[in-house]
Amino acid sequence: MKVLVVMGSRSDSHIAEKVTGVLDEFGVDYDVEVASAHRNPKKVEELAKKDYDVFIAIAGLSAALPGVIAAHTVKPVIGVPVSAKLNGLDALLSIAQLPPGVPVATVGIDNGKNAALLAVEILAVKDGKLREKLEEYRERMRA
Repeated sequence: MKVLVVMGSRSDSHIAEKVTGVLDEFGVDYDVEVASAHRNPKKVEELAKKDYDVFIAIAGLSAALPGVIAAHTVKPVIGVPVSAKLNGLDALLSIAQLPPGVPVATVGIDNGKNAALLAVEILAVKDGKLREKLEEYRERMRA
């Protein structure tokens, strides 16, 4: 099972590092790409059609990236709004308020950690070892 982490811009790498840190902790394979929904839509479409199990899309401002990826796949897409302007509310609303029919899961502003944990939860539905790691992680949080 594999996750694709897509940043709309290299300036989002500090959020991607939060994502990859969690994925590394759980031993989840991933790739990281930079692809803007506005500047390189063909690359975004090509990435969305690749054989990944979950997509994490990190984007600020108009934050079109998660919705564009979701338009080209039926696999889960998790959007991470970035606090580039308006304290990230513009990006949060752009992702959370997508029209019905092509959903994107949305986490809090700059919350790459929760995006990665949600991806792990999705993968753990069919991976018992990953589910055990997730249960152990949750137990450590309670201690």
